[in-house]
Amino acid sequence: MNGNRNDIIDIEPNQRADNLKAVGWVSYILHLIVAVAAVVPSAQPSIALLLVALVIDLVKRSDAEGTWQASHFSWRIRSVIWAGVLYVVTSPLWLLFLVPGWIAWGLISLWFLYRIVRGMLAMSKGQPVDA
Repeated sequence: MNGNRNDIIDIEPNQRADNLKAVGWVSYILHLIVAVAAVVPSAQPSIALLLVALVIDLVKRSDAEGTWQASHFSWRIRSVIWAGVLYVVTSPLWLLFLVPGWIAWGLISLWFLYRIVRGMLAMSKGQPVDA
């Protein structure tokens, strides 16, 4: 290289989005493991997997601004936050009545699984996920 400024290559937003795809797939896979295990009785993985995925999304979210990947980072973050809020709000059902608590958490887990699969399908097509 001769050190000429013209040799500097700026990464286009589309190329940046493609580079973030690997990060997105890691996050989606971690979310998927947790989501599937939440639906399958007695197959609860550690919440650490979900927290790792959430931290990845929070840290890399700013890198995705201006790309189609930005919607995926927001989608995953909102999915985790809403699921967490819903689990907390419905947790008294477990203390008061076992069956309603089981039904509520089962529905929340299915909703979470749906959102993760929907996001993965959109990302596999190279499309933003619609809110």
